[in-house]
Amino acid sequence: MKTDRLIGILSVLLRRDKMTAAELSRMFEVSRRTILRDVDTLSLAGIPVVSEQGQGGGIYIMENYKVDRALLSEDDMRAILTGLKGLDSVTNSGSYRRLAAKLSAEEENVKPDDHIIVDLSGWDKAAYADRIEIIKTAMDRDERICFTYHSPTCEGERTIEPYHLVYQWSGWYVWGWCCDRCDWRMFKLTRMTALELTGEKRIRRDIPPYECDKLRHTKGEIEATVRFDSSVRWRIIDEFGAECAENAGGDIILTFTWSDVPAFYRYMLTFGDKAEILAPTEYRSEYLALLENIIKKYK
Repeated sequence: MKTDRLIGILSVLLRRDKMTAAELSRMFEVSRRTILRDVDTLSLAGIPVVSEQGQGGGIYIMENYKVDRALLSEDDMRAILTGLKGLDSVTNSGSYRRLAAKLSAEEENVKPDDHIIVDLSGWDKAAYADRIEIIKTAMDRDERICFTYHSPTCEGERTIEPYHLVYQWSGWYVWGWCCDRCDWRMFKLTRMTALELTGEKRIRRDIPPYECDKLRHTKGEIEATVRFDSSVRWRIIDEFGAECAENAGGDIILTFTWSDVPAFYRYMLTFGDKAEILAPTEYRSEYLALLENIIKKYK
């Protein structure tokens, strides 16, 4: 991607006195003309990059800007390399791995922090890698994508204009304008099938800033009080925070909100017999009926 290449070129120029366009072209595997356009982009961004023609010429950053080399310390570079290593875990292209290799080659003493392992791929890397590459391509080309989306409430075809790939809630999502709902929406990548580029261009829109919603159990439309067995304290700490697991007497009584009633019941089922709905009473009755229907299937 262009942004990755610009960061790489800037990093190289901050560490080298001078580089030719041909050298940068070979290093970043693009044409000489592309490198010259990137140099113009860096100049427009306020970075004093100079390009000199002829024998002894080359591309370099003006001398009075070299004091800024210290902006990227060894720790900074190590953090960048570790981040690139994590991003490479969800792609099949190897672009982030190549960029990390180029950056580390310029600073032999700086390597990714091997004490920190960032794997963003999940259990099934294939479930993410191909989808991420298609969505990245669509965003680079300003194109729409279409896919079949499988949600808890419905299944159907969607066409969206993607603007952000988002990693949150331990999963990958794409955020953009949904052409079917005429609104900004978020879609989970693992729930997509038949993902394709449409070849249609995105419409110019006023794009609002992306804001991460709070986790689903911290806000919602319904409220319930549940008693959890002390044996699942680890999970309450993991999902709600340690302060929520400090009930006296062993069991944990917790009042929280959820998005909707069916989703709340599905969540309760994951605890088996280690959780009991205390209130409201209608939820107890409905949940009991659900459990009885499940028992019938096994009789």
